[in-house]
Amino acid sequence: MRILVIGATGSIGSVAATTLAERGHEVIRASRSSPVSVDITDPASIAGLFTRVGEVDGVVVASGAVPFQPLTDLDGEDYLAALTGKTLPQIEVVRQGIEHVRDGGSITLTTGVLAREPIATGAAAAMANGALESFVIGAAAEAPRGLRINAVSPNVLANSPHFHDLFPGQRPVNDEEVGRAFVLSVEGLVSGRTITV
Repeated sequence: MRILVIGATGSIGSVAATTLAERGHEVIRASRSSPVSVDITDPASIAGLFTRVGEVDGVVVASGAVPFQPLTDLDGEDYLAALTGKTLPQIEVVRQGIEHVRDGGSITLTTGVLAREPIATGAAAAMANGALESFVIGAAAEAPRGLRINAVSPNVLANSPHFHDLFPGQRPVNDEEVGRAFVLSVEGLVSGRTITV
Protein backbone atom coordinates (compact mmCIF):
# COMPACT_ATOMS: atom_id res chain seq x y z
CA MET A 1 0.00 0.00 0.00
CA ARG A 2 0.98 3.62 -0.48
CA ILE A 3 0.89 5.37 2.92
CA LEU A 4 1.38 9.07 3.68
CA VAL A 5 2.78 9.64 7.18
CA ILE A 6 2.48 13.25 8.35
CA GLY A 7 4.78 14.08 11.24
CA ALA A 8 7.22 11.39 10.15
CA THR A 9 10.23 13.07 11.79
CA GLY A 10 8.69 13.08 15.29
CA SER A 11 8.91 10.46 18.02
CA ILE A 12 5.62 8.76 17.12
CA GLY A 13 5.56 9.48 13.39
CA SER A 14 9.02 8.05 12.83
CA VAL A 15 7.98 4.82 14.55
CA ALA A 16 4.82 4.59 12.43
CA ALA A 17 6.71 5.32 9.20
CA THR A 18 9.53 2.87 9.93
CA THR A 19 7.19 0.08 11.01
CA LEU A 20 4.97 0.44 7.94
CA ALA A 21 7.98 0.60 5.60
CA GLU A 22 9.43 -2.55 7.17
CA ARG A 23 6.15 -4.28 6.35
CA GLY A 24 6.66 -3.52 2.66
CA HIS A 25 4.49 -0.44 2.25
CA GLU A 26 5.55 2.54 0.17
CA VAL A 27 5.78 5.23 2.84
CA ILE A 28 5.78 8.93 1.97
CA ARG A 29 7.27 10.81 4.90
CA ALA A 30 6.02 14.36 5.40
CA SER A 31 6.73 16.96 8.07
CA ARG A 32 7.61 20.61 8.39
CA SER A 33 11.31 19.80 7.98
CA SER A 34 11.29 16.95 5.44
CA PRO A 35 11.68 17.20 1.65
CA VAL A 36 7.94 16.48 1.41
CA SER A 37 6.94 19.39 3.61
CA VAL A 38 3.64 20.33 5.20
CA ASP A 39 2.33 22.58 7.94
CA ILE A 40 -0.91 21.00 9.11
CA THR A 41 -1.98 24.22 10.82
CA ASP A 42 -2.33 25.71 7.32
CA PRO A 43 -5.16 24.25 5.21
CA ALA A 44 -3.48 25.50 2.01
CA SER A 45 -0.31 23.59 2.94
CA ILE A 46 -2.36 20.41 3.45
CA ALA A 47 -4.01 20.92 0.07
CA GLY A 48 -0.61 21.40 -1.54
CA LEU A 49 0.67 18.21 0.06
CA PHE A 50 -2.20 16.12 -1.30
CA THR A 51 -1.77 17.69 -4.73
CA ARG A 52 1.94 16.74 -4.77
CA VAL A 53 1.45 13.25 -3.32
CA GLY A 54 -1.67 12.19 -5.23
CA GLU A 55 -3.78 9.18 -4.31
CA VAL A 56 -2.81 7.04 -1.34
CA ASP A 57 -4.16 3.98 0.42
CA GLY A 58 -3.72 5.44 3.86
CA VAL A 59 -2.84 8.58 5.79
CA VAL A 60 -1.28 8.64 9.25
CA VAL A 61 -1.19 11.92 11.16
CA ALA A 62 1.26 12.03 14.08
CA SER A 63 1.58 15.76 14.48
CA GLY A 64 0.31 18.45 16.78
CA ALA A 65 1.30 20.79 19.59
CA VAL A 66 -0.46 21.70 22.84
CA PRO A 67 0.48 23.90 25.81
CA PHE A 68 1.33 22.28 29.14
CA GLN A 69 0.61 24.49 32.16
CA PRO A 70 -1.09 24.16 35.54
CA LEU A 71 -4.86 24.33 35.29
CA THR A 72 -5.02 27.65 37.15
CA ASP A 73 -2.55 29.20 34.68
CA LEU A 74 -4.36 28.09 31.52
CA ASP A 75 -6.44 30.77 29.85
CA GLY A 76 -8.77 30.82 26.86
CA GLU A 77 -5.88 31.38 24.48
CA ASP A 78 -4.13 28.26 25.75
CA TYR A 79 -7.18 26.09 25.14
CA LEU A 80 -7.59 27.66 21.72
CA ALA A 81 -3.90 26.92 21.03
CA ALA A 82 -4.50 23.25 21.88
CA LEU A 83 -7.41 23.12 19.46
CA THR A 84 -5.61 24.96 16.66
CA GLY A 85 -2.30 23.20 17.27
CA LYS A 86 -3.50 19.59 17.43
CA THR A 87 -7.24 18.98 17.12
CA LEU A 88 -8.38 21.10 14.20
CA PRO A 89 -5.29 20.42 12.02
CA GLN A 90 -5.80 16.65 12.26
CA ILE A 91 -9.49 17.08 11.49
CA GLU A 92 -8.55 19.21 8.48
CA VAL A 93 -6.32 16.39 7.21
CA VAL A 94 -9.33 14.08 7.41
CA ARG A 95 -11.59 16.62 5.70
CA GLN A 96 -9.23 17.04 2.77
CA GLY A 97 -7.77 13.54 2.82
CA ILE A 98 -11.08 11.80 2.21
CA GLU A 99 -10.86 12.91 -1.42
CA HIS A 100 -7.33 11.50 -1.84
CA VAL A 101 -7.57 8.11 -0.08
CA ARG A 102 -8.52 5.20 -2.31
CA ASP A 103 -11.66 3.17 -1.67
CA GLY A 104 -11.33 1.00 1.42
CA GLY A 105 -8.32 2.96 2.67
CA SER A 106 -7.67 4.42 6.09
CA ILE A 107 -6.91 7.62 7.93
CA THR A 108 -5.25 7.32 11.33
CA LEU A 109 -5.00 10.20 13.78
CA THR A 110 -2.81 10.34 16.90
CA THR A 111 -4.00 11.28 20.38
CA GLY A 112 -2.43 10.13 23.65
CA VAL A 113 -2.82 8.80 27.15
CA LEU A 114 -3.97 12.17 28.50
CA ALA A 115 -7.40 11.52 26.98
CA ARG A 116 -7.87 8.85 29.67
CA GLU A 117 -5.28 9.49 32.41
CA PRO A 118 -4.56 12.87 34.03
CA ILE A 119 -1.18 14.44 34.73
CA ALA A 120 -0.30 17.79 36.23
CA THR A 121 -0.28 20.50 33.52
CA GLY A 122 -2.15 18.24 31.07
CA ALA A 123 -5.69 19.66 30.96
CA ALA A 124 -5.38 21.37 27.57
CA ALA A 125 -3.78 18.28 26.03
CA ALA A 126 -6.53 16.10 27.51
CA MET A 127 -9.15 18.32 25.88
CA ALA A 128 -7.42 18.18 22.49
CA ASN A 129 -7.01 14.40 22.59
CA GLY A 130 -10.53 13.73 23.85
CA ALA A 131 -12.03 15.89 21.11
CA LEU A 132 -10.12 13.96 18.44
CA GLU A 133 -11.21 10.61 19.84
CA SER A 134 -14.86 11.68 19.84
CA PHE A 135 -14.48 13.02 16.30
CA VAL A 136 -13.16 9.63 15.13
CA ILE A 137 -16.33 7.89 16.31
CA GLY A 138 -18.63 10.23 14.43
CA ALA A 139 -16.48 10.64 11.32
CA ALA A 140 -15.92 6.91 10.87
CA ALA A 141 -19.67 6.28 10.97
CA GLU A 142 -20.14 8.59 7.96
CA ALA A 143 -16.95 7.91 6.02
CA PRO A 144 -17.68 7.21 2.32
CA ARG A 145 -16.39 4.45 0.04
CA GLY A 146 -15.47 2.04 2.81
CA LEU A 147 -12.87 4.40 4.27
CA ARG A 148 -11.82 3.66 7.84
CA ILE A 149 -10.93 6.33 10.40
CA ASN A 150 -9.17 5.53 13.69
CA ALA A 151 -6.92 7.09 16.30
CA VAL A 152 -3.85 5.63 17.96
CA SER A 153 -3.46 6.71 21.59
CA PRO A 154 -0.10 5.73 23.08
CA ASN A 155 1.02 6.04 26.67
CA VAL A 156 4.25 7.91 27.43
CA LEU A 157 6.94 6.72 25.02
CA ALA A 158 9.89 4.64 26.18
CA ASN A 159 11.95 6.46 23.53
CA SER A 160 11.27 9.80 25.31
CA PRO A 161 12.71 9.32 28.82
CA HIS A 162 12.82 13.09 29.42
CA PHE A 163 9.00 12.97 29.77
CA HIS A 164 8.77 9.96 32.12
CA ASP A 165 8.77 12.01 35.35
CA LEU A 166 5.66 13.87 34.15
CA PHE A 167 3.74 10.56 33.93
CA PRO A 168 4.17 9.02 37.40
CA GLY A 169 3.02 5.42 37.56
CA GLN A 170 2.39 5.15 33.82
CA ARG A 171 3.99 2.35 31.83
CA PRO A 172 6.25 3.63 29.05
CA VAL A 173 5.45 1.89 25.77
CA ASN A 174 8.15 0.77 23.36
CA ASP A 175 8.42 1.39 19.63
CA GLU A 176 7.24 -2.11 18.74
CA GLU A 177 3.99 -1.66 20.67
CA VAL A 178 3.33 1.75 19.12
CA GLY A 179 4.16 0.50 15.62
CA ARG A 180 1.80 -2.46 16.02
CA ALA A 181 -1.10 -0.10 16.79
CA PHE A 182 -0.53 1.79 13.55
CA VAL A 183 -0.35 -1.50 11.63
CA LEU A 184 -3.73 -2.49 13.10
CA SER A 185 -5.27 0.79 12.02
CA VAL A 186 -3.74 0.80 8.52
CA GLU A 187 -3.93 -2.90 7.62
CA GLY A 188 -6.76 -4.14 9.82
CA LEU A 189 -10.52 -3.87 9.54
CA VAL A 190 -11.25 -1.69 12.57
CA SER A 191 -12.89 1.71 12.17
CA GLY A 192 -14.17 4.34 14.57
CA ARG A 193 -11.76 3.07 17.19
CA THR A 194 -9.19 4.60 19.46
CA ILE A 195 -6.44 2.01 19.64
CA THR A 196 -4.82 2.44 23.04
CA VAL A 197 -1.23 1.40 23.66
